[in-house]
Amino acid sequence: MKPRLVVARRTPPAVTERARTEFDALLSEEKDLDLDGMLAAVGQHRADALFFTSNLKLNAEAIARLPAHVKIAATCSVGFDHIDVPAAKAKGLVVTNTPEVLTDCTADLAFTLILSACRRMHEYDGIMRPGWRRRFAMGEMLGIRASGKRLGILGMGRIGRAVAQRGRGFGMQILYSDVQRLPPELEQGATYFEDFRAMLPQCDILTLHAPGGPRTDGIMNAETFGLLPNGAVFVNAARGALVDEEALIAALTSGHLFAAGLDVFRKEPDFDTRLAALPNVILTPHMGSGTVETRNAMGFRALDNIAAVCAGRPAIDPLWS
Repeated sequence: MKPRLVVARRTPPAVTERARTEFDALLSEEKDLDLDGMLAAVGQHRADALFFTSNLKLNAEAIARLPAHVKIAATCSVGFDHIDVPAAKAKGLVVTNTPEVLTDCTADLAFTLILSACRRMHEYDGIMRPGWRRRFAMGEMLGIRASGKRLGILGMGRIGRAVAQRGRGFGMQILYSDVQRLPPELEQGATYFEDFRAMLPQCDILTLHAPGGPRTDGIMNAETFGLLPNGAVFVNAARGALVDEEALIAALTSGHLFAAGLDVFRKEPDFDTRLAALPNVILTPHMGSGTVETRNAMGFRALDNIAAVCAGRPAIDPLWS
């Protein structure tokens, strides 16, 4: 018999086809399942496995409600702050994520936001769509050059390092802060700051690539935004919870920040629309991994984890051991 699987999120066609072929899969083909819908589906299908994303919050209460026949819950994401990993471990539920496969696409989008914020792409696009029709003087509508700037990176994991690689191609000086310093072969000449606050005054551009959680919640606030140089550019393609959005809006409206590029928000999809009203903000709807290649790879990686556990093998990407 094929392992029984509930897929709680609509997936790309290639992932859907593989789930249907390799598993006895109950698929979310018309709409994503909420928590109660997922729990009902898992129980009715007597599922061995759950495929989900950050659309579902597997906190301790939700994990306790999962039937004992569920062996693995595989999140199709690299982040896992929506999962109570200690509660899963206590229950004996294997939980996995999908690292590595989304690094380049997320770094590509983060760097797109950097360039777009520096060069006022949102405003330029808004000028062109109604028809342009007026030339600008040499001093009007000027952006700032990204090449050669000091790029500060909070969180120098896989994605942070990929952004640094792109920055080097633009002649940027790379600064970073993380809980531990990288070995020289990974640091590649970047300047390390043990104290995140000490790095901020040195950053022309700051980009966030740290995980969510209590340690980083609201790490960008009125104080830390104030430590950035006047006219700095801010980018967040990591987690919305890292940012106090009231402080961000204040820094943007005061002119302390030149611009911002945001792919993530404290409340998604119902984000604070005051950000959309600001001309110096470019916004994307949490699409760091949003390419055909990457979403397929993420889905396949989640299914690989599920197949391994259902066959009695160790998970490929366990979140606890």
